Amino acid sequence: MSANIVLGTVQFGMNYGIANTLGQPSFESVCEILKAAADGGVKTIDTAAGYGESERVLGRALAELGLAKHFTLVSKVLFVKDKTPESAEKLIEESVVNSLKNLRLEQLPVCLFHMEPDLVYLPILEKLKAKGMIGNCGVSVDVAVPADINKVKFVQLASNLLDHRHDAFLESKPDDTTVWARSVYLQGLLLLPEEKITGGLKQVIPYRHKFEAIARESGITMNELCFRGLLSRKGISGIVTGVDSVEHLKENLAVAARGPLPADVAEEVRKAAYPLLPECIIRPHLWSGIM
Repeated sequence: MSANIVLGTVQFGMNYGIANTLGQPSFESVCEILKAAADGGVKTIDTAAGYGESERVLGRALAELGLAKHFTLVSKVLFVKDKTPESAEKLIEESVVNSLKNLRLEQLPVCLFHMEPDLVYLPILEKLKAKGMIGNCGVSVDVAVPADINKVKFVQLASNLLDHRHDAFLESKPDDTTVWARSVYLQGLLLLPEEKITGGLKQVIPYRHKFEAIARESGITMNELCFRGLLSRKGISGIVTGVDSVEHLKENLAVAARGPLPADVAEEVRKAAYPLLPECIIRPHLWSGIM
């Protein structure tokens, strides 16, 4: 069941998400979450060099719990954009070295670029792979899937009930390419109490009403509709979802165990997402200009 879940850990290193009211969890809470994830069958953890203290907290917690070998750790190098080849190589290698130190690993199983323009520096990651510092290379897509995406076999991208930018890639991707979907709740916007939605983000409210009606008719929660809606989307290997408590994790595990939505409900959800919203709504990086 939990093969569908990749444990996101940005919350372990910083306050994250528009709906986050609990802040960064304590080290003790992180340990409890990791133990529950292991017990629930979660096998993959997502982090990044740029997620504050996340890598350092993870490295310490996994070592103290004796779980370092249980999980496949996926991390991302720092942003490289617009560097010279020499400075890019230095930055990437230093980023990987620091990640290995913080995560207390000899090899990073999967290392991603943090955005698709950095894929031009793939030969640098390949050199680190040849040295045994990383196991596999990949990219986290921010805006658009690049034409040379087939150079890597691990891809992370945003996908949720409102974000259909990458559907064409998901429909046609090679079978041996692993795709992890993030932003299942659009950083919490799809679940945030309606009265707390401000500014231009209010454009999501009519869509929310349509999704909520489908959830009610199906006898499920909005949380479940969001999650199982992605499980119904072709091409997704797993869903990256962060949690701030053991209870939150167990809720996600239970929802994941129910699998994809029935085909007719999934089709209703797809139709309810149209007309598509502009990128300033579905890309959280752009929210500051409309809130």
